[in-house]
Amino acid sequence: MTYFNIGAKLFFGLIALLIVTRLLGKKEISQLTPFDFIYSIVLGGLLEESIYEDKVTVFQLWFGIGLWGLLLFIIEKLSRKYDKIRVLLKGDSSILIHNGKLNLNEMKKNHLEMEQLRTMLRQQGVFSLREVKDLYLEPSGAISLKKFPEHSEVTPKMLNIQPKDEGLNFMFIDEGEVNEITLNYCGKNMAWLYEELGRKGYTKLKDILYAEWTENEGFYIKTYRENEHKETTTKGN
Repeated sequence: MTYFNIGAKLFFGLIALLIVTRLLGKKEISQLTPFDFIYSIVLGGLLEESIYEDKVTVFQLWFGIGLWGLLLFIIEKLSRKYDKIRVLLKGDSSILIHNGKLNLNEMKKNHLEMEQLRTMLRQQGVFSLREVKDLYLEPSGAISLKKFPEHSEVTPKMLNIQPKDEGLNFMFIDEGEVNEITLNYCGKNMAWLYEELGRKGYTKLKDILYAEWTENEGFYIKTYRENEHKETTTKGN
């Protein structure tokens, strides 16, 4: 097998994988169900097994990944349309605790031990079952919980406070370099940026380590000099 064939399979295989994953939608690792995890492994396996196999051509690789992606796409569509298919393939949420009462049948059904449940709760910052009012085990294996009111975090509404709504945050400068794409997306330009920075006493972009901007709050800026000063202080202590 020539290096060209290996490179061609890697290149076109990567393109095929990107197309398939984009068609199947965006998901974080924590959102993947066991079914999603398995089909992801199979997709990677198709590419891996074909790279050094002389009998497998680039077109056959594309056909394999394309057919697998098409089947997955059909399953995703059917899962969205029919709940029975979705539950069969991807599972459904299980209520482990309701109104403070444990559902032992659901825990046994999901092969979940009490210490495993306590570990999952601690990862969410909950260290006692007495705090939990409702608890769901999601198809991905993550948990969603609702605390009793007396154990809930204090909210501005409880204190009759009207918090100010914060706008979207954009990073305009990163290590002295301007992110012009983000700047243009916000309807700003370089002339505006230099003018605003000048008003705040910043004349050189290369001196700025980080600069973020929100419409309500304006700029939040960190310079290299400030960072170096903090490091020197820390070393001195």
